[in-house]
Amino acid sequence: MTQPPAATPLAQPGPPTGGAAHPGRPRITELRLSAFAGHRRAALPFGPLTLLAGPSGCGKSSALRAYEALARLGGGAALGEAFPDPVACVPERARPDAQRRRGFRIGCTSDGPAGPVRLDVAVQAEPHLRVVGERLTAGGLVLLQTALRDPGKRAVQAAWHTAGPAPVPHGPLPDDRLGTALLPLRVAGATPGQRGVLAAAEQMVVALRSVFACDPDPGLMRGPVPAGSGRLLGGCGNLADVLWRTRAECARRHTQLVAAVRAGCAGPVADVLAEPSADGAVRAVLDRGDGIRTELGRLGDGELRYVALALVLLTGPGVLEVDPAGEVPAALQTLTVLADGLDRGLDPGQRRELLRLAARMCERGHIRLVGAVSDASWAAGTDGVTVVHLEP
Repeated sequence: MTQPPAATPLAQPGPPTGGAAHPGRPRITELRLSAFAGHRRAALPFGPLTLLAGPSGCGKSSALRAYEALARLGGGAALGEAFPDPVACVPERARPDAQRRRGFRIGCTSDGPAGPVRLDVAVQAEPHLRVVGERLTAGGLVLLQTALRDPGKRAVQAAWHTAGPAPVPHGPLPDDRLGTALLPLRVAGATPGQRGVLAAAEQMVVALRSVFACDPDPGLMRGPVPAGSGRLLGGCGNLADVLWRTRAECARRHTQLVAAVRAGCAGPVADVLAEPSADGAVRAVLDRGDGIRTELGRLGDGELRYVALALVLLTGPGVLEVDPAGEVPAALQTLTVLADGLDRGLDPGQRRELLRLAARMCERGHIRLVGAVSDASWAAGTDGVTVVHLEP
């Protein structure tokens, strides 16, 4: 059975002191897959624009799934929602203990005003899905620690830092939620130490939330779609509905989208728009500028994926199907796009234009991109790109 790694005892006094305060928005700077699916003791550094590169089977998709699962937990989701197939997350060679328990361990580091903050979580997948250990640390101090004391109860025992003369508080937390996300309900913030705990927990939660996982499916994008919410789904099948909305709402960004599509699609492009039909559906078309309009369904798979990914990079949480942190000012939030198969079906010119667009958008700080690619040699030497090579 997996257990969280050893760390500094909770009894150590004093407020979190490690590292100077980092200005800017909270962001995830490292994903740790200590024992997750095919990963063992993996630490993946993340920058504003990160490419996970490697052949099929090296674990790129599972790394993105782990990131998305942590984001869901940070947003308050139950463990079963974050890990719908938890047994698939257990390392293949993991052997059950005497109680037939197996599990996995993941974690991440966030950076921001509170400095580097680490989160490590141990999850039991069999025989019952539950959190069996969680640790939030900053500046060498353990700010929150949970452990499963009684397997018969659906709760873990939690203790959190006070940095004062009072005893370390203890209390139960549910074993199907991330304790870090629940700390504001338990910590009063009456002492500097408690306020440090709350600041670290808030930074971690804000850094994790607002994640959009996408893998555009050209097969879903070719035909008309019903007019709906105008919020883009992960498969981008409702692209036409979203274009119907965004073209009217933000002329500046739509102009940027048209320029991006012009650079990555064959033939002249004067506009990208959606047209309504009598049955209430909408279809996406390219205006060629000479009276000819080409339905997006006539484009190749690579062109369709390119158009969808460009739209994702040029929009925001209000248009994408994500759960933004509504209680946090927009100026402190960062949308993280997880793009599996980022280079799938793209020709060299499309890859180059998409990378250029991504680098420009990520440099502004309001969006970060983690993309999985089979080979990142085409991105070598590009400023602002972090390439993480994975081995099978």
